[in-house]
Amino acid sequence: MRILIWHVHGSWTTAFVQGPHTYLVPVTPDRGPDGLGRARTWDWPDSVVEVPPERLRDEEIDLVVLQRPHELDLVDRWLGRRPPLVYLEHNAPDGDVPRTRHPAADIPGVTLVHVTHFNRLMWDAGATPTTVVEHGIVDPGHRWTGELERAAVVVNEPVRRGRTTGTDLLPDFARAAPLDVFGMRTEGLAEHLGVDPGRCRTQDVPQDRLHTELARRRVYVHPVRWTSLGLSLLEAMHLGMPVVALATTEVTEAVPPGAGVVSNRIDVLTDAVRDFLADPLHARAVGEAARAAALAHYGLPRFLDDWERLLKEVTR
Repeated sequence: MRILIWHVHGSWTTAFVQGPHTYLVPVTPDRGPDGLGRARTWDWPDSVVEVPPERLRDEEIDLVVLQRPHELDLVDRWLGRRPPLVYLEHNAPDGDVPRTRHPAADIPGVTLVHVTHFNRLMWDAGATPTTVVEHGIVDPGHRWTGELERAAVVVNEPVRRGRTTGTDLLPDFARAAPLDVFGMRTEGLAEHLGVDPGRCRTQDVPQDRLHTELARRRVYVHPVRWTSLGLSLLEAMHLGMPVVALATTEVTEAVPPGAGVVSNRIDVLTDAVRDFLADPLHARAVGEAARAAALAHYGLPRFLDDWERLLKEVTR
């Protein structure tokens, strides 16, 4: 099967393109948002092929994976036809959540796919056929050493995104353990929060070193209030890290008892962080349980099998 998909979400796409198909990704001279082409910071197989927009009309395309509302217009303009369409929704809705209408609602010929059951529950899809294919992770291997008595956090743009990503909670966690915050545009975070820079360091780490660096920290902290389901949380579990997370959105499904501490009580979460820092053997045991849970629920084989069944249903 030949599948057209835009390079929008590098971590998710890295898992998706491990399947048995040919994946066509638009590429433009400026490698802008609608033409990023192949990933430069993730390892993608040769089955991912860059195609300039002007050549797409001549390509055999069996299915299109949409991820943003305007991509349907790009399909009409660049292909001049509509192959079978899947709209993949990565995010939980914003705004007036119980009444948030999905961009793919009631569009003929589209199948809407959510990455979590929470998202499916919250979006209003109208009459559009809707299903869930939960995340899958390319296993980075058990790398946890916990050698650094620090907590790891992964969040992009924490200053701009503020309460959404739980940035305002970081001072509480920084009092429980020194933090290393990984992600894009994290500069100035400690100053913004008014905390000692030594208790809240930002880390600029290349993608190919991120997993190794995360696994050197004793515990992974997931302070995000509102998101779909952070792939960084699932990656930390795959690494064998014990996790401490807010009990919001899909987290309670992702982190079973024994694999970490999940709560909406900040005192419970900060006490857990202190406990993991003080007891590396306990941290190791919980991290191993987290890895086992992640492999069972979010392993790559299950993810690819689920997608294969869906693709066959949509294109038959």
